[in-house]
Amino acid sequence: MKNYREMTPAERAQERAEVQAHYQRLKDLNLKLDMSRGKPGKDQLDSVSDILTVLTDPADCICEGMDVRNYGFMTGAPAARRLMAELLGCRPEEVMMGGSSSLALMYGLVMRGYCFGMTRSPVPWSQVPGRKWLCPVPGYDRHFKITEVFGFEMIPVPMTPDGPDMDLVEELVKDPLVKGIWCVPKYSNPDGIVYSQETVERFAKLEPAAPDFSVIWDNAYCVHEFEGDYLPFPDIIGMCREAGHPDLVYEFASTSKITFPGAGISCMASSEANVAFQAKLLGVQMISYDKVNQLRQVMYLKDKEHTLAVMKKHAAILQPRFACVLRWLENEIAPRGLGHWQTPKGGYFVSFFTLPGLAKRTVALCREAGVVLTDAGATYPLGKDPQDSNIRIAPSLPPVHELEAAMEVLCTSLELAALEQMG
Repeated sequence: MKNYREMTPAERAQERAEVQAHYQRLKDLNLKLDMSRGKPGKDQLDSVSDILTVLTDPADCICEGMDVRNYGFMTGAPAARRLMAELLGCRPEEVMMGGSSSLALMYGLVMRGYCFGMTRSPVPWSQVPGRKWLCPVPGYDRHFKITEVFGFEMIPVPMTPDGPDMDLVEELVKDPLVKGIWCVPKYSNPDGIVYSQETVERFAKLEPAAPDFSVIWDNAYCVHEFEGDYLPFPDIIGMCREAGHPDLVYEFASTSKITFPGAGISCMASSEANVAFQAKLLGVQMISYDKVNQLRQVMYLKDKEHTLAVMKKHAAILQPRFACVLRWLENEIAPRGLGHWQTPKGGYFVSFFTLPGLAKRTVALCREAGVVLTDAGATYPLGKDPQDSNIRIAPSLPPVHELEAAMEVLCTSLELAALEQMG
Protein backbone atom coordinates (compact mmCIF):
# COMPACT_ATOMS: atom_id res chain seq x y z
CA MET A 1 0.00 0.00 0.00
CA LYS A 2 1.58 3.23 -1.17
CA ASN A 3 1.25 6.90 -0.22
CA TYR A 4 -0.77 8.50 -3.02
CA ARG A 5 1.51 11.53 -3.24
CA GLU A 6 4.49 9.24 -3.89
CA MET A 7 2.80 7.47 -6.82
CA THR A 8 3.57 8.24 -10.43
CA PRO A 9 0.70 9.65 -12.54
CA ALA A 10 0.32 6.26 -14.23
CA GLU A 11 0.11 4.48 -10.87
CA ARG A 12 -2.51 6.95 -9.65
CA ALA A 13 -4.56 6.48 -12.82
CA GLN A 14 -4.58 2.71 -12.32
CA GLU A 15 -5.41 3.14 -8.61
CA ARG A 16 -8.25 5.50 -9.46
CA ALA A 17 -9.83 2.98 -11.82
CA GLU A 18 -9.68 0.29 -9.14
CA VAL A 19 -11.07 2.57 -6.41
CA GLN A 20 -13.84 3.80 -8.72
CA ALA A 21 -14.89 0.21 -9.39
CA HIS A 22 -14.85 -0.58 -5.66
CA TYR A 23 -16.89 2.52 -4.92
CA GLN A 24 -19.48 1.49 -7.51
CA ARG A 25 -19.81 -1.93 -5.91
CA LEU A 26 -20.45 -0.24 -2.56
CA LYS A 27 -23.08 2.02 -4.14
CA ASP A 28 -24.82 -1.03 -5.57
CA LEU A 29 -25.37 -2.36 -2.03
CA ASN A 30 -27.98 0.42 -1.51
CA LEU A 31 -26.86 1.06 2.07
CA LYS A 32 -28.80 3.35 4.39
CA LEU A 33 -26.49 4.12 7.30
CA ASP A 34 -26.47 7.19 9.56
CA MET A 35 -23.37 8.57 11.30
CA SER A 36 -24.53 12.20 11.26
CA ARG A 37 -25.17 12.83 14.96
CA GLY A 38 -23.94 11.53 18.30
CA LYS A 39 -26.98 9.40 19.06
CA PRO A 40 -26.78 6.48 21.48
CA GLY A 41 -27.51 3.14 19.83
CA LYS A 42 -30.42 0.88 20.67
CA ASP A 43 -28.23 -1.38 22.81
CA GLN A 44 -27.25 1.60 24.94
CA LEU A 45 -30.88 2.64 25.39
CA ASP A 46 -31.85 -0.93 26.26
CA SER A 47 -29.12 -1.04 28.91
CA VAL A 48 -30.77 1.77 30.90
CA SER A 49 -34.44 1.10 30.14
CA ASP A 50 -35.07 -0.17 33.67
CA ILE A 51 -35.26 3.53 34.58
CA LEU A 52 -38.85 3.34 33.28
CA THR A 53 -39.92 1.30 36.31
CA VAL A 54 -38.19 3.11 39.19
CA LEU A 55 -41.08 5.51 39.86
CA THR A 56 -44.40 3.68 40.06
CA ASP A 57 -45.74 4.39 43.54
CA PRO A 58 -47.37 7.80 44.18
CA ALA A 59 -45.80 7.72 47.63
CA ASP A 60 -42.38 7.91 45.98
CA CYS A 61 -43.31 11.34 44.60
CA ILE A 62 -42.96 12.92 48.04
CA CYS A 63 -39.30 13.76 48.37
CA GLU A 64 -37.92 15.75 51.32
CA GLY A 65 -41.41 17.07 52.01
CA MET A 66 -41.91 18.16 48.38
CA ASP A 67 -44.58 16.70 46.14
CA VAL A 68 -42.71 16.68 42.83
CA ARG A 69 -45.99 16.30 40.93
CA ASN A 70 -46.99 19.84 41.79
CA TYR A 71 -45.92 23.36 40.88
CA GLY A 72 -42.97 25.16 42.42
CA PHE A 73 -39.22 25.06 42.96
CA MET A 74 -38.06 26.93 39.86
CA THR A 75 -34.46 25.87 40.45
CA GLY A 76 -35.39 22.19 40.68
CA ALA A 77 -35.78 19.37 43.18
CA PRO A 78 -33.03 19.58 45.83
CA ALA A 79 -32.09 15.92 45.30
CA ALA A 80 -31.51 16.56 41.58
CA ARG A 81 -29.43 19.65 42.32
CA ARG A 82 -27.29 17.60 44.69
CA LEU A 83 -26.78 14.82 42.13
CA MET A 84 -25.71 17.16 39.34
CA ALA A 85 -23.48 19.12 41.72
CA GLU A 86 -21.76 15.88 42.68
CA LEU A 87 -21.19 14.97 39.02
CA LEU A 88 -19.78 18.43 38.24
CA GLY A 89 -17.90 18.93 41.51
CA CYS A 90 -19.63 22.18 42.43
CA ARG A 91 -22.09 23.18 45.19
CA PRO A 92 -25.81 22.27 45.04
CA GLU A 93 -26.79 25.92 45.55
CA GLU A 94 -24.85 26.74 42.37
CA VAL A 95 -27.04 24.41 40.30
CA MET A 96 -30.34 25.21 38.59
CA MET A 97 -32.18 22.28 37.02
CA GLY A 98 -33.72 22.42 33.57
CA GLY A 99 -35.77 20.15 31.37
CA SER A 100 -34.45 17.37 29.17
CA SER A 101 -32.11 19.54 27.06
CA SER A 102 -28.96 21.38 28.10
CA LEU A 103 -28.90 22.89 24.61
CA ALA A 104 -32.26 24.53 25.36
CA LEU A 105 -30.77 25.98 28.54
CA MET A 106 -27.82 27.38 26.60
CA TYR A 107 -30.08 28.85 23.94
CA GLY A 108 -32.23 30.38 26.70
CA LEU A 109 -29.21 31.92 28.42
CA VAL A 110 -28.03 33.61 25.21
CA MET A 111 -31.59 34.68 24.36
CA ARG A 112 -32.06 36.30 27.76
CA GLY A 113 -28.67 38.01 27.43
CA TYR A 114 -29.84 39.27 24.05
CA CYS A 115 -33.15 40.56 25.50
CA PHE A 116 -32.28 41.61 29.06
CA GLY A 117 -28.52 41.62 29.56
CA MET A 118 -26.57 39.56 32.08
CA THR A 119 -25.99 39.69 35.82
CA ARG A 120 -22.98 42.00 35.52
CA SER A 121 -24.43 44.26 32.81
CA PRO A 122 -28.04 45.33 32.21
CA VAL A 123 -27.34 46.28 28.60
CA PRO A 124 -29.03 43.71 26.33
CA TRP A 125 -26.70 42.21 23.75
CA SER A 126 -29.26 43.19 21.10
CA GLN A 127 -28.26 46.81 21.76
CA VAL A 128 -24.55 46.17 21.16
CA PRO A 129 -23.68 46.72 17.47
CA GLY A 130 -20.77 44.59 16.31
CA ARG A 131 -21.15 42.06 19.13
CA LYS A 132 -18.76 39.11 18.87
CA TRP A 133 -18.39 35.56 20.18
CA LEU A 134 -15.35 33.28 20.35
CA CYS A 135 -15.71 29.85 18.77
CA PRO A 136 -13.03 27.17 19.31
CA VAL A 137 -12.65 25.20 16.08
CA PRO A 138 -13.41 22.56 15.17
CA GLY A 139 -16.41 22.79 17.46
CA TYR A 140 -20.07 21.96 18.01
CA ASP A 141 -22.30 23.08 15.17
CA ARG A 142 -25.35 23.61 17.37
CA HIS A 143 -23.38 26.04 19.54
CA PHE A 144 -22.45 28.05 16.49
CA LYS A 145 -26.05 28.13 15.27
CA ILE A 146 -27.16 29.77 18.53
CA THR A 147 -24.76 32.69 18.24
CA GLU A 148 -25.46 32.89 14.52
CA VAL A 149 -29.21 33.39 14.98
CA PHE A 150 -28.60 36.14 17.56
CA GLY A 151 -26.37 38.06 15.18
CA PHE A 152 -22.94 37.62 16.76
CA GLU A 153 -19.84 37.84 14.64
CA MET A 154 -18.19 34.51 15.37
CA ILE A 155 -14.42 34.51 15.71
CA PRO A 156 -12.70 31.13 15.24
CA VAL A 157 -10.11 30.16 17.86
CA PRO A 158 -7.92 27.17 16.96
CA MET A 159 -7.95 24.16 19.26
CA THR A 160 -4.65 22.83 20.59
CA PRO A 161 -4.00 19.50 22.37
CA ASP A 162 -4.65 21.38 25.65
CA GLY A 163 -7.86 23.16 24.60
CA PRO A 164 -8.45 26.52 22.90
CA ASP A 165 -5.41 28.67 22.07
CA MET A 166 -5.42 30.62 25.33
CA ASP A 167 -2.85 33.18 24.19
CA LEU A 168 -5.30 34.17 21.46
CA VAL A 169 -8.32 34.04 23.81
CA GLU A 170 -6.60 36.33 26.32
CA GLU A 171 -5.80 38.78 23.53
CA LEU A 172 -9.28 38.71 21.97
CA VAL A 173 -11.16 39.32 25.24
CA LYS A 174 -9.47 42.72 25.50
CA ASP A 175 -12.15 43.81 23.01
CA PRO A 176 -15.31 44.86 24.96
CA LEU A 177 -17.45 43.75 22.00
CA VAL A 178 -16.44 40.13 22.64
CA LYS A 179 -19.25 38.80 24.83
CA GLY A 180 -18.54 35.11 25.26
CA ILE A 181 -16.91 31.85 24.26
CA TRP A 182 -18.20 28.32 23.67
CA CYS A 183 -16.31 25.55 25.46
CA VAL A 184 -16.69 21.76 25.60
CA PRO A 185 -13.95 21.18 28.17
CA LYS A 186 -13.90 17.40 28.53
CA TYR A 187 -13.81 15.20 25.41
CA SER A 188 -14.52 18.21 23.24
CA ASN A 189 -16.93 17.97 20.33
CA PRO A 190 -15.58 16.79 17.92
CA ASP A 191 -11.86 16.46 18.80
CA GLY A 192 -12.24 14.55 22.07
CA ILE A 193 -9.66 16.84 23.69
CA VAL A 194 -9.61 17.25 27.47
CA TYR A 195 -8.67 20.79 28.52
CA SER A 196 -5.47 20.82 30.54
CA GLN A 197 -5.30 22.02 34.14
CA GLU A 198 -3.40 25.09 32.95
CA THR A 199 -6.09 25.91 30.38
CA VAL A 200 -8.85 25.67 32.99
CA GLU A 201 -6.87 27.87 35.36
CA ARG A 202 -6.36 30.46 32.63
CA PHE A 203 -10.10 30.52 31.98
CA ALA A 204 -10.79 31.05 35.69
CA LYS A 205 -8.33 33.97 35.77
CA LEU A 206 -9.53 35.54 32.52
CA GLU A 207 -9.83 39.34 32.61
CA PRO A 208 -12.22 40.26 29.79
CA ALA A 209 -12.90 43.89 28.96
CA ALA A 210 -16.66 43.26 28.72
CA PRO A 211 -18.27 43.01 32.19
CA ASP A 212 -20.87 40.63 30.74
CA PHE A 213 -18.39 38.32 29.02
CA SER A 214 -19.61 34.75 29.59
CA VAL A 215 -17.76 31.46 29.39
CA ILE A 216 -20.28 28.84 28.28
CA TRP A 217 -18.83 25.64 29.73
CA ASP A 218 -20.77 22.81 28.07
CA ASN A 219 -19.58 19.85 30.14
CA ALA A 220 -21.67 17.42 28.12
CA TYR A 221 -19.24 14.51 28.52
CA CYS A 222 -18.24 14.96 32.15
CA VAL A 223 -18.59 11.23 32.99
CA HIS A 224 -18.42 9.81 29.46
CA GLU A 225 -15.27 7.72 29.29
CA PHE A 226 -15.38 4.71 26.98
CA GLU A 227 -11.76 3.71 27.56
CA GLY A 228 -10.04 3.55 30.95
CA ASP A 229 -11.22 4.79 34.31
CA TYR A 230 -13.13 7.96 35.08
CA LEU A 231 -10.95 11.04 34.61
CA PRO A 232 -11.47 13.63 37.37
CA PHE A 233 -11.88 17.16 36.08
CA PRO A 234 -11.49 20.59 37.77
CA ASP A 235 -14.51 22.45 39.17
CA ILE A 236 -14.53 25.59 37.04
CA ILE A 237 -17.27 27.18 39.18
CA GLY A 238 -15.15 26.97 42.32
CA MET A 239 -12.00 28.03 40.51
CA CYS A 240 -13.70 31.17 39.16
CA ARG A 241 -15.03 31.96 42.62
CA GLU A 242 -11.57 31.61 44.14
CA ALA A 243 -10.05 33.75 41.37
CA GLY A 244 -12.48 36.56 42.16
CA HIS A 245 -14.60 36.04 39.01
CA PRO A 246 -17.62 34.15 40.37
CA ASP A 247 -20.02 35.32 37.65
CA LEU A 248 -17.75 34.55 34.69
CA VAL A 249 -18.80 31.00 33.83
CA TYR A 250 -22.03 29.13 33.13
CA GLU A 251 -21.61 25.36 33.18
CA PHE A 252 -24.08 22.97 31.55
CA ALA A 253 -24.61 19.22 31.69
CA SER A 254 -27.36 16.67 31.24
CA THR A 255 -28.16 12.99 31.56
CA SER A 256 -29.06 12.79 27.86
CA LYS A 257 -26.29 10.29 27.13
CA ILE A 258 -26.47 8.67 30.56
CA THR A 259 -30.12 7.65 30.44
CA PHE A 260 -32.37 8.75 27.54
CA PRO A 261 -31.71 11.53 25.00
CA GLY A 262 -34.73 13.79 25.01
CA ALA A 263 -35.98 12.35 28.29
CA GLY A 264 -33.14 13.02 30.71
CA ILE A 265 -32.55 16.08 32.88
CA SER A 266 -30.27 19.05 32.37
CA CYS A 267 -28.74 21.73 34.56
CA MET A 268 -26.96 25.04 34.55
CA ALA A 269 -24.34 25.67 37.22
CA SER A 270 -22.98 29.12 38.00
CA SER A 271 -22.59 31.61 40.82
CA GLU A 272 -25.54 31.95 43.16
CA ALA A 273 -26.05 35.48 41.81
CA ASN A 274 -26.21 34.21 38.24
CA VAL A 275 -28.58 31.40 39.20
CA ALA A 276 -30.89 33.83 41.00
CA PHE A 277 -30.86 36.27 38.07
CA GLN A 278 -31.67 33.57 35.52
CA ALA A 279 -34.32 31.96 37.73
CA LYS A 280 -36.08 35.31 38.12
CA LEU A 281 -36.24 35.79 34.35
CA LEU A 282 -37.34 32.21 33.78
CA GLY A 283 -40.03 32.61 36.42
CA VAL A 284 -41.93 34.87 34.02
CA GLN A 285 -41.82 32.18 31.34
CA MET A 286 -42.75 29.13 33.42
CA ILE A 287 -43.53 27.93 36.92
CA SER A 288 -41.19 24.95 37.10
CA TYR A 289 -39.51 22.24 35.06
CA ASP A 290 -40.49 18.56 35.24
CA LYS A 291 -39.56 17.56 38.79
CA VAL A 292 -41.14 14.10 38.38
CA ASN A 293 -38.47 13.25 35.83
CA GLN A 294 -35.82 14.87 38.01
CA LEU A 295 -36.79 12.49 40.82
CA ARG A 296 -36.91 9.51 38.45
CA GLN A 297 -33.34 10.23 37.31
CA VAL A 298 -32.14 10.62 40.91
CA MET A 299 -33.78 7.35 41.99
CA TYR A 300 -32.13 5.53 39.09
CA LEU A 301 -28.67 7.12 39.13
CA LYS A 302 -28.52 7.52 42.93
CA ASP A 303 -25.11 9.22 43.19
CA LYS A 304 -21.85 9.73 41.33
CA GLU A 305 -20.49 6.27 42.14
CA HIS A 306 -23.57 4.52 40.78
CA THR A 307 -23.70 6.86 37.77
CA LEU A 308 -20.13 5.88 36.89
CA ALA A 309 -21.18 2.23 37.09
CA VAL A 310 -23.97 2.96 34.61
CA MET A 311 -21.43 4.67 32.35
CA LYS A 312 -19.28 1.53 32.38
CA LYS A 313 -22.18 -0.26 30.63
CA HIS A 314 -22.20 2.43 27.97
CA ALA A 315 -18.41 2.21 27.65
CA ALA A 316 -18.53 -1.54 26.98
CA ILE A 317 -20.91 -0.85 24.08
CA LEU A 318 -19.15 2.21 22.68
CA GLN A 319 -15.53 1.07 22.84
CA PRO A 320 -15.80 -1.52 20.02
CA ARG A 321 -17.46 1.08 17.80
CA PHE A 322 -14.64 3.59 18.25
CA ALA A 323 -12.06 0.81 17.84
CA CYS A 324 -13.69 -0.04 14.50
CA VAL A 325 -13.42 3.55 13.25
CA LEU A 326 -9.82 3.94 14.35
CA ARG A 327 -8.81 0.58 12.87
CA TRP A 328 -10.15 1.55 9.43
CA LEU A 329 -8.40 4.92 9.55
CA GLU A 330 -5.13 3.35 10.66
CA ASN A 331 -5.21 0.53 8.11
CA GLU A 332 -6.65 2.33 5.08
CA ILE A 333 -5.98 6.06 5.42
CA ALA A 334 -2.65 6.39 7.24
CA PRO A 335 -0.58 4.37 4.73
CA ARG A 336 -1.99 6.43 1.86
CA GLY A 337 -1.15 9.70 3.62
CA LEU A 338 -4.68 11.09 3.27
CA GLY A 339 -5.32 12.58 6.70
CA HIS A 340 -4.88 12.58 10.46
CA TRP A 341 -7.18 12.31 13.48
CA GLN A 342 -7.50 12.49 17.23
CA THR A 343 -7.72 9.27 19.27
CA PRO A 344 -10.29 10.06 21.97
CA LYS A 345 -10.90 8.12 25.17
CA GLY A 346 -14.34 9.55 25.82
CA GLY A 347 -17.15 11.54 24.29
CA TYR A 348 -19.04 10.66 21.13
CA PHE A 349 -16.92 11.62 18.11
CA VAL A 350 -13.76 11.07 16.12
CA SER A 351 -12.45 14.27 14.54
CA PHE A 352 -10.88 13.37 11.21
CA PHE A 353 -8.85 15.79 9.07
CA THR A 354 -8.45 14.93 5.41
CA LEU A 355 -5.84 16.53 3.21
CA PRO A 356 -7.01 20.08 2.41
CA GLY A 357 -9.86 20.37 -0.04
CA LEU A 358 -11.27 16.86 0.31
CA ALA A 359 -13.88 16.93 3.09
CA LYS A 360 -16.91 18.15 1.11
CA ARG A 361 -16.29 15.82 -1.82
CA THR A 362 -15.75 12.87 0.54
CA VAL A 363 -18.96 13.54 2.46
CA ALA A 364 -20.88 13.93 -0.83
CA LEU A 365 -19.54 10.62 -2.14
CA CYS A 366 -20.48 8.92 1.14
CA ARG A 367 -24.01 10.26 0.86
CA GLU A 368 -24.30 8.98 -2.72
CA ALA A 369 -23.29 5.55 -1.44
CA GLY A 370 -25.87 5.59 1.37
CA VAL A 371 -23.79 6.74 4.35
CA VAL A 372 -24.87 10.01 5.97
CA LEU A 373 -22.20 12.02 7.82
CA THR A 374 -22.34 15.43 9.47
CA ASP A 375 -22.09 18.03 6.72
CA ALA A 376 -18.51 18.97 5.90
CA GLY A 377 -17.78 22.39 7.39
CA ALA A 378 -20.38 22.04 10.14
CA THR A 379 -17.67 22.09 12.82
CA TYR A 380 -16.81 25.70 11.88
CA PRO A 381 -18.90 28.89 12.24
CA LEU A 382 -21.31 29.41 9.32
CA GLY A 383 -20.22 26.02 7.99
CA LYS A 384 -17.03 27.48 6.53
CA ASP A 385 -14.03 25.22 7.10
CA PRO A 386 -11.16 27.24 5.58
CA GLN A 387 -9.23 24.07 4.75
CA ASP A 388 -12.27 21.97 3.70
CA SER A 389 -10.67 19.27 5.80
CA ASN A 390 -12.58 18.33 8.96
CA ILE A 391 -15.07 15.46 9.05
CA ARG A 392 -16.89 14.59 12.28
CA ILE A 393 -17.41 10.84 12.60
CA ALA A 394 -20.19 9.75 15.00
CA PRO A 395 -19.84 5.98 15.59
CA SER A 396 -22.37 5.48 18.38
CA LEU A 397 -25.64 4.75 16.55
CA PRO A 398 -24.90 1.94 14.05
CA PRO A 399 -24.19 -1.58 15.31
CA VAL A 400 -20.59 -2.65 14.69
CA HIS A 401 -21.37 -4.70 11.57
CA GLU A 402 -23.05 -1.65 9.99
CA LEU A 403 -20.20 0.56 11.14
CA GLU A 404 -17.73 -1.69 9.32
CA ALA A 405 -19.66 -1.09 6.10
CA ALA A 406 -19.93 2.64 6.75
CA MET A 407 -16.19 2.98 7.33
CA GLU A 408 -15.44 1.05 4.14
CA VAL A 409 -17.58 3.57 2.28
CA LEU A 410 -15.91 6.52 4.04
CA CYS A 411 -12.39 5.33 3.33
CA THR A 412 -13.16 4.45 -0.28
CA SER A 413 -14.87 7.82 -0.80
CA LEU A 414 -11.85 9.67 0.55
CA GLU A 415 -9.49 7.65 -1.62
CA LEU A 416 -11.58 8.45 -4.69
CA ALA A 417 -11.81 12.17 -3.77
CA ALA A 418 -8.02 12.32 -3.29
CA LEU A 419 -7.28 10.63 -6.59
CA GLU A 420 -9.68 12.97 -8.38
CA GLN A 421 -7.88 15.96 -6.88
CA MET A 422 -4.38 14.68 -7.60
CA GLY A 423 -5.18 13.77 -11.19
